[in-house]
Amino acid sequence: MAPPCGSGRTWSRVVKMTLCLFFLAPMSSVGIGNTNTVFSKKQKLEVRKQLKRVNKPALKTIESPDGDIIDCVDIYNQPAFDHPLLKNHTIKMRPSSYPEGFSFDESNNISSNSKPEITQPWHSKGRCPEGTIPIRRTKEKDSLRAYYGRKKLRTINADTDTSIHEYSQISVQEERYWGMNAEINVWNPQTMAQDEFSLAQSWIAGLGDNRKIVDTIEAGMMVYHDLFGDFETHLFTFWTSDGYASTGCYNLECPGFVQVDTRIAMGAAVNPYSVYDGEQHSMNFFIWKDDAGGGDWWLYLSHRYLLGYWPSSLFSILAISANSVTWGGEVANEQRGGEHTTTQMGSGHFAEEGPGRASFFQNLKLMDPLLRLRVPSNVHRFVTVPNCYNLLQREDYFYFGGPGGSLQCP
Repeated sequence: MAPPCGSGRTWSRVVKMTLCLFFLAPMSSVGIGNTNTVFSKKQKLEVRKQLKRVNKPALKTIESPDGDIIDCVDIYNQPAFDHPLLKNHTIKMRPSSYPEGFSFDESNNISSNSKPEITQPWHSKGRCPEGTIPIRRTKEKDSLRAYYGRKKLRTINADTDTSIHEYSQISVQEERYWGMNAEINVWNPQTMAQDEFSLAQSWIAGLGDNRKIVDTIEAGMMVYHDLFGDFETHLFTFWTSDGYASTGCYNLECPGFVQVDTRIAMGAAVNPYSVYDGEQHSMNFFIWKDDAGGGDWWLYLSHRYLLGYWPSSLFSILAISANSVTWGGEVANEQRGGEHTTTQMGSGHFAEEGPGRASFFQNLKLMDPLLRLRVPSNVHRFVTVPNCYNLLQREDYFYFGGPGGSLQCP
């Protein structure tokens, strides 16, 4: 989902989330700051109670230049441990098993004076102290906008309604998988409206009967004003354990994901961006199942940041392994006025423009139960509106994206 939250959605499955404020995206006619909507005292009180559960006491607070507030929260007091399945969970600072060719000690031995591979705006104002993790604070105005809106749910089933969500992606679903790798090009695609989004992500999923999604772990980058309050590109994660019905959330907005890294705030903006015909930037997402350590799913970012893990106890199918992996881009197209949105995907340029111009996924890998990596095979390609957004696939990489509404995409 986030986008990757899947590859098709139906409005009949839209439900109110209670565990996660930001699992709900606002209706185009509801919001804060751009409508005349008036929220009752009861509604505001309900949101404020939820905020007290989401926003943990900070040992240090950092005000970011972009308006975000980053709370440095005791690592043992983070939202994850409010989950009923994690009440007695013992936090793990390191996985017990590592993928082939992976050396955490070497890759993480970086001088504090060295230039970081990923920067977030709040870094210019300080860092979180040892023993704490950075959490992007949830604000009341954002919560009201999200809490009483609607979520355009995502699945990974190509036979479902795609009138709102459009995709350029590839997937594998013929085996069992214990992890994946993907390096994603960093761009800042333009979105036409606040309630439309553009994202590039990976989905690791457990599909049940009739290949319907049950569990997902998702990670990538997204532009989504109604979620983040701006038009910048944000790092995000997402998970669900019941097909998006009532569980899961973005980032740390509900109990679930256990963060151990002190340097990256999930949900915060990331930079620098790639430049058309200029310098390119990317982020590497590496997710694997640590069977030797209880089966938790770990997230390792850009060969440098061991962000944390999704405990195996959150899931049913993913508690054993995944049976679907998907990579690609997604946009929300509201079709206002009966015309296709001009929201961009990727760099905003078509795949055939190639290196330095089109956005890419590269170094695609899948992981077997022995934690060995290999290039995916028997790949299924799924492009919903090739005149608006397309995809050009090679062995272990692909270009994707497009400008959206135009003469060829009416």
